[in-house]
Amino acid sequence: MTSVSVITAVDPQRSEHLPQTWESLRTQRLPPGWDWEWLVQCDSTDADDRRRVQALIPDDERISFGASRRGGPGIARTMALARATGALVKTLDADDQLTEGALARDVVAHQQPNVYWSASRVLDWREGETSPHYPWDPQAGRIKSGMVYGAYRNNFRILVHPATLCIKFQLLVALGGWMALPASEDTALLLALDAVCDGWFNDEVGMNYRRWEPQMSANTDPEEFAARRYLVTTRAEALSALITRR
Repeated sequence: MTSVSVITAVDPQRSEHLPQTWESLRTQRLPPGWDWEWLVQCDSTDADDRRRVQALIPDDERISFGASRRGGPGIARTMALARATGALVKTLDADDQLTEGALARDVVAHQQPNVYWSASRVLDWREGETSPHYPWDPQAGRIKSGMVYGAYRNNFRILVHPATLCIKFQLLVALGGWMALPASEDTALLLALDAVCDGWFNDEVGMNYRRWEPQMSANTDPEEFAARRYLVTTRAEALSALITRR
């Protein structure tokens, strides 16, 4: 049996939507020979925080719980990789929901030759209402290496939503997991993946992306934002240059 390791980093102070996230994962059906595991990582080692998150998780042998010192979602996800047993790693934030068939479509995408990551279309979800997240989604199918960076470099558009990424485990580990940034760590990973290999875009909606006030009002400091953008692009350019010189 081959598995998909679904990683969810949880801020214990913003964990109230975790049961809905679990429900969207519980109902996923994968192709024959595949299964999934859920790696829940609490972004705090405080005993009360751990109990708060664990109380929201059902008793299921496919669930693995861990906790690490507070460092943000990128560090929590990277720490959860130590428990991953899957050939693929799927990101699932603690306030988002997978749509029906999302994991199965990722598995099929990774069966294409020389595809090392996949992403999907997203709907914004707010108080029961949905709307398209990106008006510039690419066509379904292969995303050639460099396409994501090209869109980002030209007008800072993120061509596909990084919260939907599904990545081959070995490549994710080789890239060091998620960057140790206070935000934009998923964008940094997407651009790094794009710099070294092809991906795949599923144009069916794969995720309902929750839009709520704490999430929408975060990460607005302009100095920090400029530093993150510089690090994200510089890393992608360095990786691309290394691949080109080979």
